[in-house]
Amino acid sequence: MTQKLGLTAAQAAARLAREGFNELPRARRRSPLRIVVEVLREPMLALLLAGGVVYLALGNREEALILLAFACLSVGITVVQEARTERVLEALRDLTSPRALVIRGGERLRIAGRDVARGDLIVLSEGDRVPADALVLEATALSADESLLTGEAVPVRKVAGSATKARPGGEDQTTVFSGSLIVQGSALALVTATGPASEIGKIGTSLGQLETETPHLQRQMRKLVIVFAGVGVAVSLAVVVLYGLLRGGWLEGILAGIAIGMSMLPEEFPMVLAVFMAMGAWRISKVRVLTRRASAIETLGSASVLCTDKTGTLTENRMTIAQLWLPDGSAHAVGAALPDPFRELAAAGVMACAPKPFDPMEQAFHALAKADLRSGETLPSAGQTLAHSYSLSPALLAMSQAWGTSATGFRIAAKGAPEAMADLCKLDAQSQAGVTARVDQMASAGLRVLGVAEAAHSGPLPPSQRDFAFRFLGLVGLADPLRASVRDAVAQCRSAGIRVIMITGDYPTTARTIAAQAGLEGERVITGPELAALSDADLARAVKDVTIFARIMPEQKLRIVTALKSGGAVVAMTGDGVNDAPSLKAAHIGVAMGGRGTDVAREAASIVLLDDDFGSIVTTIRLGRRIYDNLRKAMSFILAVHVPIAGLALMPLLFGMPILFGPVHIAFLEMVIDPVCSLVFEAETEEDGIMTRPPRPPNEALFSGPTIVWSLLQGALVLGVSGSIFALAPSYGLSADQVRGLTFATLILGIVALILVDRSRSASIFTAILRPNRALAIVLLIVAAMLAVVLLWPPALEMFGFAPLNLRLWLCHRLPALPCWRR
Repeated sequence: MTQKLGLTAAQAAARLAREGFNELPRARRRSPLRIVVEVLREPMLALLLAGGVVYLALGNREEALILLAFACLSVGITVVQEARTERVLEALRDLTSPRALVIRGGERLRIAGRDVARGDLIVLSEGDRVPADALVLEATALSADESLLTGEAVPVRKVAGSATKARPGGEDQTTVFSGSLIVQGSALALVTATGPASEIGKIGTSLGQLETETPHLQRQMRKLVIVFAGVGVAVSLAVVVLYGLLRGGWLEGILAGIAIGMSMLPEEFPMVLAVFMAMGAWRISKVRVLTRRASAIETLGSASVLCTDKTGTLTENRMTIAQLWLPDGSAHAVGAALPDPFRELAAAGVMACAPKPFDPMEQAFHALAKADLRSGETLPSAGQTLAHSYSLSPALLAMSQAWGTSATGFRIAAKGAPEAMADLCKLDAQSQAGVTARVDQMASAGLRVLGVAEAAHSGPLPPSQRDFAFRFLGLVGLADPLRASVRDAVAQCRSAGIRVIMITGDYPTTARTIAAQAGLEGERVITGPELAALSDADLARAVKDVTIFARIMPEQKLRIVTALKSGGAVVAMTGDGVNDAPSLKAAHIGVAMGGRGTDVAREAASIVLLDDDFGSIVTTIRLGRRIYDNLRKAMSFILAVHVPIAGLALMPLLFGMPILFGPVHIAFLEMVIDPVCSLVFEAETEEDGIMTRPPRPPNEALFSGPTIVWSLLQGALVLGVSGSIFALAPSYGLSADQVRGLTFATLILGIVALILVDRSRSASIFTAILRPNRALAIVLLIVAAMLAVVLLWPPALEMFGFAPLNLRLWLCHRLPALPCWRR
């Protein structure tokens, strides 16, 4: 009697004060100022700011503003990302805090879910979201959808009972779990765990404790920038000191040092990386994939393992009727119009369901019947009224619906477990053996099998459904169908050297069947209990070969991802439920389903598939590989182009020549280099065979030894040509200003040549030149126009220290035998 009264208001308030509200604990949030200070410590951002200040001090406001704008953009992106991380826990709080109907002091009260306390009595009905983990005290035909916690598409039965230790998943448990949905029946339950102590709360707590790893490319970029910046500063200081000591021109030395420092300042590296990630996110969004963390784009190219949930990821997360079977042995695979002998079975199945069902299996019966309606038919049949329902119980796993009235008689439709239906229909041993054999055959195909029967009755309805004279109509096989794009996507992953591993909370037989349909290799299945018995070392060995994991709990998914990562794999993890969130965040690349996925999964993931199409993952990986290839081309070009720039800036010091380039020349060159790297190389099409090569090693250096050597050779060649002109042109009668202009024009042409050479790694230079690239055409036209202005427009000539190149006089001086030039 005390239990029926529930807690008093004072008792509930005391427990809330002692144990906390029914919500996840709020992590201490960093202030915006603290976030900005931490971001400013990043070497790449510090270099951007330093470069902006240098340009500003030199009066180049445009370049300064560009660099400073990128710096502000980096700060803004980081602050926004911090806010998104906070929303992961906020989304979990929303799920764990629905409205709840409780009994307090004997009265029913509707309260906020966060105010539910341990010990509260909660009243649950069909369609309610469970506010906290609770022990079922009373239940009437209770079923709950726990797919958010287990990944299983099929609801599970709940029964009243005493306190037992339970986890989500499995039939006839006495516990309902926070975040699950009541799809059938009603119950009175005693709250046993709230907030972080609940099953969904434990997931949220583990999610909040996970730290996202710094991407490999970002770590490389930091080291690269520090090395280049250090070398640039050292060379600049050496130039200033040498000029001052050897020539006595300290002011001239300072100007030369600034120019050399700017020529070696690799501000393009962080800028190009930021542009490539932003443009990559835009390109990926065009195939309906949202990139929440730009760092995932470069990681896509090295993904070697794709871990995927089954329900809602490989499958459509909806139950459909796949097969019908009649007692005479005839079977029908659903897809075309139902033959007449099977229509009675389908109609009886619908009549055995609730008129407006929440249960996915009952929705599948309704969908089949609606699709097969003929002219003039209605659902339910005209004149049929539901008179009484006989609910499912642990003693008899079947339910019946009585349609009609006492005056006209009743038509009874029943569905349930095949063995229960055989019992209701009082089948003989031979018939039962035939049904059992067919059930085993359908179950081996991954189908969930139900039996259907019907009966006619006149007079008052009996108290038990066992009192009807049922006639067995047949079996119905239900399945969560495979997505249409999955098989092709799996095949493409295999050709790209990417292992696909299925991790599901469903049963091994179903998992093996779906895996076979999807084209996954391997027959061995490791179940949750088997995995729990494995040590971390044994699991790390097992994940190298096993591709199917079934009956897996959320924390076990996290163990699998961790074991794969410890073996050196770059892991992409897909999922859509709350149970997937920790593994999505722990993986190198978390891929969430945007349509059917939960807020928690979307916020924890780095990539979201807006159309829930598994095939989009392959498209995203292809784009990721293309983006990384083009990024390497751009970085190689940057390294190559800085060789002649730095070399021509150093030549005057080494050979006693006048200063060739000043800060204004370097600034102009940067205006050419930046759009080339950011626009031209980013727009390059993918390399041949991009999805037939294996993933790149996860620790592969952005600049490998051969890449560095090739870039230095390219740069040295351009330096040799432009340096020769700089050294030899004075002997042909050109003034110092004319030499500077000619050398500058030669360097620009050399840069254009480097662009064409570095456009492709797999095709010849002639094929690469012919490859269409609208951005390249536009940039080359702009560069040609800018170069013409610099060399021909008097104000620009004066600003750059150039003199007009009088080619006619030069030719007359060198070739006096030509009469046409003597006039």
